[in-house]
Amino acid sequence: MEKNNTIDVVVDPTLKKLIDKEINGLTFIKNFRSSTAEEWYVFLPGFKDKKTGGAAGKTIIHYNLWGNRDIFINTTIIFDDPNMYDPQLHPLIYALADEIINRLVGYADTLLSVHAGENSYNAAYKA
Repeated sequence: MEKNNTIDVVVDPTLKKLIDKEINGLTFIKNFRSSTAEEWYVFLPGFKDKKTGGAAGKTIIHYNLWGNRDIFINTTIIFDDPNMYDPQLHPLIYALADEIINRLVGYADTLLSVHAGENSYNAAYKA
């Protein structure tokens, strides 16, 4: 008998459709750039900032320019739509943060801090 080492993750089909829709509609606009940081507005088709009606959140990427490849890039993602704070949407928040890191930071070692109400968390990406 062949051993299967995969882990099956069960996600509600409705939530899976929402995740796919939001990731496929994910767009960015760079707001600010300095020699050590970038700030990107994050736009999603189903979420927005309730106060301004604009971007659902922002991503701030702090670079270390000292030439030490063993230092992590510090990245903060802040989601401003309170609808994203629902604990049932944690898989969505996790999937969006993962996609944002992949698109904006790539394969660099990254310390991530996600702020999304009850769905907030910290993670480390190591290449």
